[in-house]
Amino acid sequence: MVVVVPLDCFSFYHCLRNHTTHLPLYSRSSTTTSTLCFRPPIIQAKLPFFTNSDSFQVGRPIGTYGFINVTSYSSFSSGPGTDYSIEDLGGLKTQDVGEGNVKIRLYEGRVSRGPLNGTPVTFKVYPGRRAGGVVADALAANELTTHLFLQSSSKGIAQHLVLLVGGFETATGEQWLAFRDDGKYSVADYAKIVSERLSKNREVSSWNPFEQGLTIKRRQNFIIKLLQGVMKGLAYLHDHDRLHQSLGPFSVVLNTISEKEGSNLIPRLRDLAFSVNVRYTELDASGQLAEGLWRRASAAGAFTQMEKRAFGIADDIYEAGLLFAYLAFVPFCEAGVMDSLSLQRLLENTFRLDLEATREYCLADDRLVNAVEFLDLGDGAGWELLQAMLNAEFRKRPTAEAVLNHRFMTGAVL
Repeated sequence: MVVVVPLDCFSFYHCLRNHTTHLPLYSRSSTTTSTLCFRPPIIQAKLPFFTNSDSFQVGRPIGTYGFINVTSYSSFSSGPGTDYSIEDLGGLKTQDVGEGNVKIRLYEGRVSRGPLNGTPVTFKVYPGRRAGGVVADALAANELTTHLFLQSSSKGIAQHLVLLVGGFETATGEQWLAFRDDGKYSVADYAKIVSERLSKNREVSSWNPFEQGLTIKRRQNFIIKLLQGVMKGLAYLHDHDRLHQSLGPFSVVLNTISEKEGSNLIPRLRDLAFSVNVRYTELDASGQLAEGLWRRASAAGAFTQMEKRAFGIADDIYEAGLLFAYLAFVPFCEAGVMDSLSLQRLLENTFRLDLEATREYCLADDRLVNAVEFLDLGDGAGWELLQAMLNAEFRKRPTAEAVLNHRFMTGAVL
């Protein structure tokens, strides 16, 4: 993805402080709901939204991440990532891979005034135009406008999307977005922790078969509920004519990673900086952040507005399918046996998205037996759904709602 965006038509500052009569913002003494105007129609934030840095207290730094740009291989999706370096991508011989210039910092914090006083938040800090150029500014603006649009929905706030509670720009030009803290762990964190735990347990010869079976059963239930939450969040986005476009293990946050507390699990989608508006009236004005998507759409034979919109939705489903595959394998394998890039190469390069052939290969590897058994549930229902989501023909992929209604996702196979 190569992104060039004119600052004057799509900037964080313009989105946050557009000078119109429709933009009363929070003052230091005011905490009434603000009306934010980015483009017609006016977006009305339904929850308190803070645009002054004095409304927050910043805590300790909790991490950084960036973006990987892939410019020559349509099956590989650009998006946030922190589990591999550029050197780790050396095996992708057919791809032109580069490291994005936008470096994002994360901080703990809390709201310090108003009706949300004391609410824990996670700050996502973009470097701003001075340090990150127009790309950083455009990504921050896109994430801001997308969340405010979704949070203004007449259908209510989505349970499976993170909640934006404020945003502001500092004197140095950094752009801070404040999200309610609904969990510290991502799907990638969860998978890493449980695979490492599996390795340790198997080193203990006294780990009894009953306990092992109970652990696997809990994991199966936990992951299906996790996938249900992901697809509900994606269905909400698509129902509101928005694509995610960077869905992966790091773009889903979990309120718990304890499989014993699976009944309380609420996955939430985050990282909407690459989100694309696919409303028919907006397709031609979707901006240069979506240029890579539309190039791939044209290459796949999608030229009309209806076909382009369908391709975009199917592209999200494909990313969700890769996330499904990741969750079907990595948490069920010992640490180091499988990772996201190795799995993607196996599916796309080695077996050309032939899931039946992939299954035969995995059956021959004892280290993958638990993953195969998971996808075998319901007479192969998991493989069936995964094959549909990763169908090479975008027109044959299911919608998010259809995925949710599949017998594997409903839990009927358990």
